[in-house]
Amino acid sequence: MILDFDRVPILETERLRLEPLTQADAALLYPILGDAEIVAFWDTPDVDDPDMVGDLIRGQIDAMNGGQAIHWVMRPLDGAPVVGGFELSQIDRRHRRAEVGFVLARTASGLGYEAEVLPAVVAFAAASGLRKLAARTHLGDRSSETVLESMGFTEEGLLRGHILKDGERRDCRLFGLLL
Repeated sequence: MILDFDRVPILETERLRLEPLTQADAALLYPILGDAEIVAFWDTPDVDDPDMVGDLIRGQIDAMNGGQAIHWVMRPLDGAPVVGGFELSQIDRRHRRAEVGFVLARTASGLGYEAEVLPAVVAFAAASGLRKLAARTHLGDRSSETVLESMGFTEEGLLRGHILKDGERRDCRLFGLLL
């Protein structure tokens, strides 16, 4: 079993480069994470302060340093601004599974970036020894569900009241992919 996530690779697709997240990326991700429409289907509260993004990124880097997650920032190869982030989180080495997630700037919506990057992340996960990927969507996030289904993820269930956001319990759909 490989499962050596100590060195996070740079993944490259036809139009994008996924680079390991750094604290310097907080300023680049703030416009994306500060967009209420984008984070409407995210587990975190609305972000209205760049310091909140800095704290979030610090937590993600801590999870990476602890071997619990890998977070990448998505950069277009043509030099355009950062368009989002991708992650493998909740890495469970014993059971060889992890959760995949992504966030994309509104300006990059509809360009197929998620569908372009997801196969590269799945291939990395499989080559690293993972045998199961999970993904969660908030009810109503049909766009993310469509991307997951197009990549072979199947719906495995409904997580009732799984997330507390803005003072209310939210249901999530659970998707899975065996590698």
